[in-house]
Amino acid sequence: MQNSIEWDDSLIKKYNVSGPRYTSYPTALSFQDGYSEENVRAAISHSTNKALSLYIHIPFCHQLCYYCGCNKIVTRHQHKADLYLDFLEQEMASQAKLYQHYQVDQLHLGGGTPTFLTTEQMARLVNTLNKYFTFTAGAQKGIEIDPRSLAKGMLPTLRGLGFNRVSFGIQDFNDEVQKAVNREQCADNVANLVIEARQLGFKSVNTDMIYGLPLQTPESFAETMDKLIALSPDRVSVFNYAHLPDRFAAQRKIREQDLPSAQQKLAMFKNTLAQMEQAGYVLIGMDHFAKKDDSLAIAQRKGELHRNFQGYTTHGDCDLLGLGVSSISQVGDSIFQNPKDLKEYYQAVSERDIPVVKGLTLSEDDCIRAAVIRQLICHFELDFADFEARYQINFQQYFKEALTSLHGLAQDNMLSITENGITVSPKGLLFIRIICMAFDAHLQRQAKLTRFSQVI
Repeated sequence: MQNSIEWDDSLIKKYNVSGPRYTSYPTALSFQDGYSEENVRAAISHSTNKALSLYIHIPFCHQLCYYCGCNKIVTRHQHKADLYLDFLEQEMASQAKLYQHYQVDQLHLGGGTPTFLTTEQMARLVNTLNKYFTFTAGAQKGIEIDPRSLAKGMLPTLRGLGFNRVSFGIQDFNDEVQKAVNREQCADNVANLVIEARQLGFKSVNTDMIYGLPLQTPESFAETMDKLIALSPDRVSVFNYAHLPDRFAAQRKIREQDLPSAQQKLAMFKNTLAQMEQAGYVLIGMDHFAKKDDSLAIAQRKGELHRNFQGYTTHGDCDLLGLGVSSISQVGDSIFQNPKDLKEYYQAVSERDIPVVKGLTLSEDDCIRAAVIRQLICHFELDFADFEARYQINFQQYFKEALTSLHGLAQDNMLSITENGITVSPKGLLFIRIICMAFDAHLQRQAKLTRFSQVI
Protein backbone atom coordinates (compact mmCIF):
# COMPACT_ATOMS: atom_id res chain seq x y z
CA MET A 1 0.00 0.00 0.00
CA GLN A 2 1.43 3.35 -1.02
CA ASN A 3 0.56 5.23 2.18
CA SER A 4 0.73 2.46 4.75
CA ILE A 5 -0.51 3.54 8.18
CA GLU A 6 1.22 2.53 11.39
CA TRP A 7 -1.52 2.34 14.02
CA ASP A 8 -0.49 3.56 17.48
CA ASP A 9 -3.17 3.40 20.21
CA SER A 10 -1.28 5.72 22.55
CA LEU A 11 -1.02 8.45 19.90
CA ILE A 12 -4.69 8.07 19.01
CA LYS A 13 -5.65 8.50 22.64
CA LYS A 14 -3.42 11.57 22.88
CA TYR A 15 -4.24 13.30 19.59
CA ASN A 16 -7.76 12.29 18.49
CA VAL A 17 -9.16 15.82 18.68
CA SER A 18 -11.54 17.80 16.47
CA GLY A 19 -10.40 19.68 13.40
CA PRO A 20 -11.34 20.93 9.92
CA ARG A 21 -11.33 18.67 6.85
CA TYR A 22 -9.64 21.40 4.79
CA THR A 23 -11.70 21.21 1.63
CA SER A 24 -10.57 24.83 1.47
CA TYR A 25 -8.32 27.23 3.30
CA PRO A 26 -9.55 29.43 4.80
CA THR A 27 -12.50 27.19 5.62
CA ALA A 28 -16.12 28.22 5.03
CA LEU A 29 -16.30 29.51 8.60
CA SER A 30 -14.17 32.47 7.53
CA PHE A 31 -16.57 33.58 4.80
CA GLN A 32 -17.79 37.13 5.31
CA ASP A 33 -21.24 38.55 4.72
CA GLY A 34 -21.61 41.24 2.09
CA TYR A 35 -19.45 39.62 -0.58
CA SER A 36 -20.74 41.26 -3.75
CA GLU A 37 -21.20 40.75 -7.49
CA GLU A 38 -18.35 43.20 -8.01
CA ASN A 39 -16.08 40.96 -5.91
CA VAL A 40 -17.01 37.96 -8.05
CA ARG A 41 -16.40 39.81 -11.31
CA ALA A 42 -13.02 40.95 -10.02
CA ALA A 43 -12.13 37.37 -9.03
CA ILE A 44 -12.97 36.11 -12.53
CA SER A 45 -10.99 38.88 -14.22
CA HIS A 46 -7.93 38.20 -12.05
CA SER A 47 -7.96 34.41 -12.50
CA THR A 48 -5.55 32.95 -15.05
CA ASN A 49 -7.43 29.65 -15.32
CA LYS A 50 -9.32 28.72 -18.46
CA ALA A 51 -10.68 25.38 -17.23
CA LEU A 52 -13.82 25.11 -15.13
CA SER A 53 -15.24 22.54 -12.74
CA LEU A 54 -19.02 22.79 -12.29
CA TYR A 55 -20.82 21.70 -9.14
CA ILE A 56 -24.64 21.56 -9.13
CA HIS A 57 -26.46 21.22 -5.81
CA ILE A 58 -29.80 19.37 -5.88
CA PRO A 59 -31.19 19.82 -2.35
CA PHE A 60 -34.20 17.48 -2.42
CA CYS A 61 -34.56 14.05 -0.79
CA HIS A 62 -37.58 11.73 -0.73
CA GLN A 63 -36.80 10.55 2.80
CA LEU A 64 -34.91 11.81 5.84
CA CYS A 65 -31.72 9.96 6.78
CA TYR A 66 -31.25 10.60 10.49
CA TYR A 67 -27.44 10.92 10.39
CA CYS A 68 -27.38 13.52 7.61
CA GLY A 69 -25.86 16.96 8.06
CA CYS A 70 -26.18 18.07 4.42
CA ASN A 71 -28.16 21.04 3.13
CA LYS A 72 -31.37 19.25 2.12
CA ILE A 73 -35.15 19.53 1.75
CA VAL A 74 -37.19 16.39 2.40
CA THR A 75 -40.28 16.28 0.21
CA ARG A 76 -42.46 13.92 -1.84
CA HIS A 77 -43.59 16.73 -4.16
CA GLN A 78 -41.76 16.21 -7.45
CA HIS A 79 -42.97 19.53 -8.88
CA LYS A 80 -40.68 21.34 -6.44
CA ALA A 81 -37.77 20.14 -8.55
CA ASP A 82 -39.35 21.70 -11.64
CA LEU A 83 -39.46 25.07 -9.90
CA TYR A 84 -35.89 24.62 -8.71
CA LEU A 85 -34.71 23.86 -12.26
CA ASP A 86 -36.41 27.07 -13.42
CA PHE A 87 -34.30 29.13 -11.03
CA LEU A 88 -31.19 27.05 -11.72
CA GLU A 89 -31.52 27.82 -15.43
CA GLN A 90 -31.94 31.49 -14.65
CA GLU A 91 -28.75 31.40 -12.60
CA MET A 92 -26.91 29.52 -15.35
CA ALA A 93 -27.98 32.03 -17.99
CA SER A 94 -26.55 34.89 -15.93
CA GLN A 95 -23.42 33.17 -14.66
CA ALA A 96 -22.41 31.59 -17.98
CA LYS A 97 -21.88 35.03 -19.52
CA LEU A 98 -19.04 35.59 -17.04
CA TYR A 99 -17.35 32.27 -17.87
CA GLN A 100 -17.52 32.35 -21.69
CA HIS A 101 -13.73 32.07 -21.95
CA TYR A 102 -13.73 28.82 -19.93
CA GLN A 103 -14.24 25.22 -20.98
CA VAL A 104 -15.76 22.77 -18.52
CA ASP A 105 -13.47 19.84 -17.68
CA GLN A 106 -15.49 18.47 -14.78
CA LEU A 107 -19.15 18.29 -13.73
CA HIS A 108 -20.45 16.95 -10.43
CA LEU A 109 -24.04 16.72 -9.17
CA GLY A 110 -24.40 16.53 -5.40
CA GLY A 111 -27.04 17.10 -2.75
CA GLY A 112 -29.37 16.28 -1.14
CA THR A 113 -30.14 13.53 -3.60
CA PRO A 114 -29.45 14.38 -7.27
CA THR A 115 -31.38 11.28 -8.33
CA PHE A 116 -34.47 12.79 -6.71
CA LEU A 117 -34.93 14.12 -10.24
CA THR A 118 -36.94 12.08 -12.73
CA THR A 119 -35.28 11.00 -15.97
CA GLU A 120 -37.09 13.85 -17.73
CA GLN A 121 -35.92 16.42 -15.17
CA MET A 122 -32.37 15.08 -15.36
CA ALA A 123 -32.39 15.38 -19.15
CA ARG A 124 -33.67 18.92 -18.84
CA LEU A 125 -30.87 19.83 -16.42
CA VAL A 126 -28.11 18.38 -18.62
CA ASN A 127 -29.53 19.97 -21.77
CA THR A 128 -29.59 23.32 -19.97
CA LEU A 129 -25.96 22.89 -18.91
CA ASN A 130 -24.98 22.08 -22.50
CA LYS A 131 -26.89 25.15 -23.68
CA TYR A 132 -24.96 27.58 -21.51
CA PHE A 133 -21.53 25.98 -21.03
CA THR A 134 -18.89 24.49 -23.33
CA PHE A 135 -17.68 21.06 -22.23
CA THR A 136 -14.40 19.51 -23.32
CA ALA A 137 -14.61 16.23 -25.24
CA GLY A 138 -13.21 14.21 -22.33
CA ALA A 139 -14.96 16.04 -19.51
CA GLN A 140 -15.37 14.08 -16.28
CA LYS A 141 -19.07 13.98 -15.36
CA GLY A 142 -20.08 12.49 -12.02
CA ILE A 143 -23.21 12.20 -9.92
CA GLU A 144 -24.06 11.07 -6.38
CA ILE A 145 -26.71 8.35 -6.24
CA ASP A 146 -28.99 7.10 -3.49
CA PRO A 147 -29.63 3.46 -4.49
CA ARG A 148 -33.10 3.58 -2.93
CA SER A 149 -34.42 6.49 -4.96
CA LEU A 150 -33.13 5.61 -8.40
CA ALA A 151 -35.93 5.90 -10.99
CA LYS A 152 -36.38 3.02 -13.40
CA GLY A 153 -34.05 3.51 -16.35
CA MET A 154 -32.06 6.26 -14.62
CA LEU A 155 -28.63 4.64 -14.94
CA PRO A 156 -28.93 4.16 -18.74
CA THR A 157 -30.33 7.70 -18.96
CA LEU A 158 -27.36 9.11 -17.06
CA ARG A 159 -24.92 7.24 -19.29
CA GLY A 160 -26.75 8.49 -22.37
CA LEU A 161 -26.55 12.05 -21.06
CA GLY A 162 -22.77 11.78 -20.85
CA PHE A 163 -22.18 10.92 -17.19
CA ASN A 164 -19.12 8.68 -16.82
CA ARG A 165 -18.75 8.47 -13.02
CA VAL A 166 -21.23 7.45 -10.33
CA SER A 167 -20.95 7.54 -6.55
CA PHE A 168 -23.34 5.33 -4.56
CA GLY A 169 -24.24 6.37 -1.02
CA ILE A 170 -24.38 2.99 0.75
CA GLN A 171 -23.29 3.81 4.35
CA ASP A 172 -23.90 0.26 5.73
CA PHE A 173 -25.27 -3.09 4.56
CA ASN A 174 -26.59 -4.17 7.97
CA ASP A 175 -30.41 -4.22 8.12
CA GLU A 176 -30.66 -3.14 11.77
CA VAL A 177 -28.30 -0.21 11.26
CA GLN A 178 -30.27 0.87 8.21
CA LYS A 179 -33.51 0.87 10.20
CA ALA A 180 -31.89 2.89 13.00
CA VAL A 181 -30.93 5.68 10.58
CA ASN A 182 -34.10 5.46 8.43
CA ARG A 183 -32.20 4.37 5.33
CA GLU A 184 -33.32 0.85 4.50
CA GLN A 185 -32.03 -0.66 1.28
CA CYS A 186 -31.50 -4.08 -0.24
CA ALA A 187 -27.90 -5.25 -0.47
CA ASP A 188 -28.65 -7.28 -3.61
CA ASN A 189 -30.15 -4.19 -5.26
CA VAL A 190 -27.01 -2.18 -4.52
CA ALA A 191 -24.83 -4.96 -5.93
CA ASN A 192 -26.95 -5.14 -9.08
CA LEU A 193 -26.67 -1.37 -9.57
CA VAL A 194 -22.86 -1.54 -9.32
CA ILE A 195 -22.84 -4.36 -11.90
CA GLU A 196 -25.20 -2.44 -14.17
CA ALA A 197 -23.05 0.70 -13.94
CA ARG A 198 -20.02 -1.26 -15.08
CA GLN A 199 -21.95 -2.89 -17.92
CA LEU A 200 -23.11 0.53 -19.08
CA GLY A 201 -19.51 1.72 -19.32
CA PHE A 202 -19.17 4.14 -16.41
CA LYS A 203 -15.44 4.76 -16.01
CA SER A 204 -15.52 4.94 -12.23
CA VAL A 205 -17.82 3.53 -9.57
CA ASN A 206 -17.40 5.13 -6.14
CA THR A 207 -19.03 4.28 -2.81
CA ASP A 208 -19.57 6.17 0.45
CA MET A 209 -19.67 4.35 3.79
CA ILE A 210 -20.05 5.65 7.37
CA TYR A 211 -18.72 4.19 10.62
CA GLY A 212 -20.02 5.18 14.05
CA LEU A 213 -23.73 4.84 13.21
CA PRO A 214 -26.22 3.46 15.77
CA LEU A 215 -26.16 -0.32 16.35
CA GLN A 216 -22.90 -0.75 14.46
CA THR A 217 -20.28 -3.01 16.02
CA PRO A 218 -16.73 -3.69 14.87
CA GLU A 219 -17.89 -7.14 13.78
CA SER A 220 -20.94 -5.94 11.85
CA PHE A 221 -19.03 -3.17 10.10
CA ALA A 222 -16.23 -5.57 9.14
CA GLU A 223 -18.91 -7.72 7.47
CA THR A 224 -20.25 -4.64 5.68
CA MET A 225 -16.78 -3.75 4.39
CA ASP A 226 -16.22 -7.33 3.21
CA LYS A 227 -19.45 -7.10 1.21
CA LEU A 228 -18.35 -3.77 -0.21
CA ILE A 229 -14.90 -5.02 -1.19
CA ALA A 230 -16.56 -7.92 -3.00
CA LEU A 231 -18.26 -5.31 -5.24
CA SER A 232 -14.79 -3.93 -6.09
CA PRO A 233 -15.59 -0.20 -6.32
CA ASP A 234 -12.90 2.02 -7.82
CA ARG A 235 -12.97 4.49 -4.93
CA VAL A 236 -14.24 4.19 -1.37
CA SER A 237 -14.88 6.90 1.23
CA VAL A 238 -15.34 5.70 4.82
CA PHE A 239 -16.55 8.67 6.84
CA ASN A 240 -16.55 9.06 10.60
CA TYR A 241 -20.09 9.84 11.77
CA ALA A 242 -20.11 13.05 13.81
CA HIS A 243 -23.08 13.07 16.20
CA LEU A 244 -24.01 16.74 16.57
CA PRO A 245 -27.74 16.80 17.38
CA ASP A 246 -27.54 20.40 18.57
CA ARG A 247 -26.54 21.42 15.03
CA PHE A 248 -28.50 18.92 12.93
CA ALA A 249 -32.10 18.36 13.98
CA ALA A 250 -32.40 15.05 12.12
CA GLN A 251 -29.73 13.52 14.37
CA ARG A 252 -32.00 14.00 17.40
CA LYS A 253 -33.97 11.00 16.13
CA ILE A 254 -30.94 8.79 16.82
CA ARG A 255 -30.89 7.21 20.29
CA GLU A 256 -27.55 8.05 21.87
CA GLN A 257 -27.54 4.76 23.77
CA ASP A 258 -27.46 2.98 20.39
CA LEU A 259 -24.26 4.70 19.28
CA PRO A 260 -21.03 2.68 19.40
CA SER A 261 -18.42 3.72 21.94
CA ALA A 262 -15.31 5.67 21.00
CA GLN A 263 -13.26 2.49 21.31
CA GLN A 264 -15.65 0.59 19.05
CA LYS A 265 -15.43 3.35 16.45
CA LEU A 266 -11.64 3.18 16.51
CA ALA A 267 -11.81 -0.60 16.11
CA MET A 268 -14.07 -0.17 13.07
CA PHE A 269 -11.66 2.18 11.37
CA LYS A 270 -8.62 0.09 12.28
CA ASN A 271 -10.33 -2.99 10.80
CA THR A 272 -11.29 -1.00 7.70
CA LEU A 273 -7.69 0.10 7.10
CA ALA A 274 -6.51 -3.50 7.29
CA GLN A 275 -9.32 -4.77 5.03
CA MET A 276 -8.75 -2.10 2.40
CA GLU A 277 -4.99 -2.63 2.41
CA GLN A 278 -5.41 -6.40 2.08
CA ALA A 279 -7.78 -5.82 -0.85
CA GLY A 280 -5.12 -3.76 -2.65
CA TYR A 281 -6.53 -0.26 -2.20
CA VAL A 282 -4.34 2.82 -1.76
CA LEU A 283 -5.02 5.24 1.09
CA ILE A 284 -5.40 8.59 -0.65
CA GLY A 285 -5.80 10.49 2.60
CA MET A 286 -7.80 10.58 5.84
CA ASP A 287 -10.72 8.28 4.96
CA HIS A 288 -10.46 8.00 1.16
CA PHE A 289 -9.24 4.92 -0.69
CA ALA A 290 -8.73 4.13 -4.37
CA LYS A 291 -7.51 1.30 -6.54
CA LYS A 292 -3.89 1.63 -7.60
CA ASP A 293 -4.84 2.27 -11.23
CA ASP A 294 -7.48 4.90 -10.35
CA SER A 295 -6.80 8.45 -11.52
CA LEU A 296 -6.67 9.70 -7.90
CA ALA A 297 -3.92 7.25 -6.99
CA ILE A 298 -2.03 8.04 -10.20
CA ALA A 299 -2.31 11.80 -9.55
CA GLN A 300 -0.99 11.31 -6.02
CA ARG A 301 2.00 9.31 -7.28
CA LYS A 302 2.75 12.09 -9.78
CA GLY A 303 2.43 14.82 -7.16
CA GLU A 304 -0.62 16.29 -8.95
CA LEU A 305 -3.42 15.50 -6.49
CA HIS A 306 -5.61 18.42 -5.44
CA ARG A 307 -8.27 19.05 -2.80
CA ASN A 308 -11.30 21.34 -2.93
CA PHE A 309 -14.95 21.45 -1.86
CA GLN A 310 -15.57 18.22 -3.79
CA GLY A 311 -12.84 16.44 -1.80
CA TYR A 312 -9.75 14.90 -3.37
CA THR A 313 -9.68 15.61 -7.11
CA THR A 314 -7.47 15.40 -10.18
CA HIS A 315 -8.66 18.79 -11.45
CA GLY A 316 -6.43 21.19 -9.56
CA ASP A 317 -6.04 23.43 -12.60
CA CYS A 318 -9.77 24.27 -12.68
CA ASP A 319 -11.67 27.14 -11.18
CA LEU A 320 -14.77 25.84 -9.40
CA LEU A 321 -18.22 27.27 -10.05
CA GLY A 322 -21.02 26.12 -7.75
CA LEU A 323 -24.60 26.55 -8.95
CA GLY A 324 -27.76 26.18 -6.88
CA VAL A 325 -28.70 26.72 -3.27
CA SER A 326 -25.76 26.72 -0.79
CA SER A 327 -23.19 25.99 -3.52
CA ILE A 328 -19.63 27.24 -3.03
CA SER A 329 -17.34 28.52 -5.78
CA GLN A 330 -13.58 29.04 -5.80
CA VAL A 331 -12.27 31.24 -8.58
CA GLY A 332 -8.63 32.30 -8.54
CA ASP A 333 -7.90 33.56 -5.04
CA SER A 334 -11.56 34.07 -4.08
CA ILE A 335 -14.16 31.82 -2.47
CA PHE A 336 -17.88 32.64 -2.39
CA GLN A 337 -21.20 30.99 -1.60
CA ASN A 338 -24.87 31.14 -2.63
CA PRO A 339 -27.64 31.45 0.02
CA LYS A 340 -28.19 28.31 2.11
CA ASP A 341 -31.94 28.85 2.42
CA LEU A 342 -34.02 27.92 -0.65
CA LYS A 343 -36.36 30.93 -0.49
CA GLU A 344 -33.40 33.26 -0.09
CA TYR A 345 -31.72 31.59 -3.07
CA TYR A 346 -34.82 32.07 -5.22
CA GLN A 347 -35.00 35.73 -4.19
CA ALA A 348 -31.29 36.28 -4.89
CA VAL A 349 -31.55 34.72 -8.36
CA SER A 350 -34.59 36.89 -9.11
CA GLU A 351 -32.91 40.12 -8.02
CA ARG A 352 -29.37 39.87 -9.39
CA ASP A 353 -27.09 38.11 -11.88
CA ILE A 354 -24.87 36.49 -9.25
CA PRO A 355 -26.75 35.17 -6.18
CA VAL A 356 -23.71 35.25 -3.90
CA VAL A 357 -24.18 36.24 -0.24
CA LYS A 358 -20.86 35.60 1.46
CA GLY A 359 -17.24 34.90 0.61
CA LEU A 360 -13.72 36.22 0.86
CA THR A 361 -10.70 37.16 -1.22
CA LEU A 362 -7.60 35.40 0.02
CA SER A 363 -4.70 37.51 1.22
CA GLU A 364 -1.17 36.64 0.12
CA ASP A 365 -0.68 34.93 3.48
CA ASP A 366 -3.89 32.93 2.97
CA CYS A 367 -2.66 31.79 -0.46
CA ILE A 368 0.68 30.60 0.92
CA ARG A 369 -0.93 28.77 3.84
CA ALA A 370 -3.56 27.23 1.54
CA ALA A 371 -0.80 25.85 -0.69
CA VAL A 372 1.07 24.40 2.32
CA ILE A 373 -2.05 22.71 3.70
CA ARG A 374 -3.03 21.37 0.26
CA GLN A 375 0.46 19.95 -0.29
CA LEU A 376 0.51 18.19 3.07
CA ILE A 377 -3.05 16.84 2.99
CA CYS A 378 -2.60 15.49 -0.55
CA HIS A 379 1.01 14.29 -0.54
CA PHE A 380 2.18 14.04 3.11
CA GLU A 381 5.47 15.76 2.37
CA LEU A 382 6.63 19.28 1.63
CA ASP A 383 9.86 20.72 0.18
CA PHE A 384 10.87 24.10 1.64
CA ALA A 385 12.83 25.14 -1.47
CA ASP A 386 9.77 24.70 -3.68
CA PHE A 387 7.73 27.12 -1.57
CA GLU A 388 10.62 29.56 -1.20
CA ALA A 389 10.99 29.75 -4.99
CA ARG A 390 7.24 30.03 -5.56
CA TYR A 391 6.45 32.66 -2.94
CA GLN A 392 9.79 34.40 -2.32
CA ILE A 393 9.83 33.57 1.37
CA ASN A 394 12.22 31.96 3.82
CA PHE A 395 10.00 29.03 4.81
CA GLN A 396 11.49 28.39 8.23
CA GLN A 397 11.33 32.07 9.20
CA TYR A 398 7.85 32.63 7.73
CA PHE A 399 6.43 29.58 9.50
CA LYS A 400 8.58 29.70 12.63
CA GLU A 401 5.57 29.44 14.97
CA ALA A 402 3.95 26.62 12.98
CA LEU A 403 7.15 24.58 12.86
CA THR A 404 7.67 25.12 16.59
CA SER A 405 4.14 23.88 17.29
CA LEU A 406 4.93 20.70 15.33
CA HIS A 407 7.87 19.75 17.56
CA GLY A 408 5.66 17.68 19.86
CA LEU A 409 4.34 15.67 16.91
CA ALA A 410 7.89 15.21 15.66
CA GLN A 411 8.97 13.92 19.08
CA ASP A 412 6.17 11.37 18.85
CA ASN A 413 7.56 10.25 15.46
CA MET A 414 4.50 11.46 13.54
CA LEU A 415 6.58 13.54 11.17
CA SER A 416 10.14 14.66 10.57
CA ILE A 417 11.27 18.24 10.05
CA THR A 418 14.68 18.70 8.40
CA GLU A 419 16.42 21.73 6.93
CA ASN A 420 14.91 20.70 3.59
CA GLY A 421 11.28 19.99 4.41
CA ILE A 422 8.55 18.04 6.21
CA THR A 423 7.76 14.35 5.80
CA VAL A 424 4.76 12.74 7.49
CA SER A 425 5.54 9.28 8.88
CA PRO A 426 3.31 6.17 8.76
CA LYS A 427 2.37 6.99 12.39
CA GLY A 428 1.33 10.50 11.40
CA LEU A 429 -0.83 9.76 8.36
CA LEU A 430 -3.99 9.43 10.46
CA PHE A 431 -3.32 12.85 11.98
CA ILE A 432 -2.75 14.84 8.80
CA ARG A 433 -5.58 17.23 9.76
CA ILE A 434 -3.81 18.04 13.05
CA ILE A 435 -0.54 18.62 11.19
CA CYS A 436 -2.31 21.00 8.80
CA MET A 437 -3.90 22.84 11.73
CA ALA A 438 -0.45 24.11 12.72
CA PHE A 439 -0.47 26.27 9.58
CA ASP A 440 -4.05 27.55 10.04
CA ALA A 441 -4.02 31.22 11.08
CA HIS A 442 -7.84 31.38 11.27
CA LEU A 443 -8.36 28.35 13.47
CA GLN A 444 -8.35 29.85 16.95
CA ARG A 445 -11.22 32.22 16.12
CA GLN A 446 -13.18 29.48 14.31
CA ALA A 447 -12.83 27.05 17.18
CA LYS A 448 -14.94 29.37 19.30
CA LEU A 449 -17.71 29.38 16.71
CA THR A 450 -18.20 25.73 15.85
CA ARG A 451 -17.52 22.10 16.63
CA PHE A 452 -15.49 20.16 14.11
CA SER A 453 -15.56 16.39 13.62
CA GLN A 454 -12.98 14.13 15.28
CA VAL A 455 -9.94 13.52 13.10
CA ILE A 456 -10.41 9.73 13.47
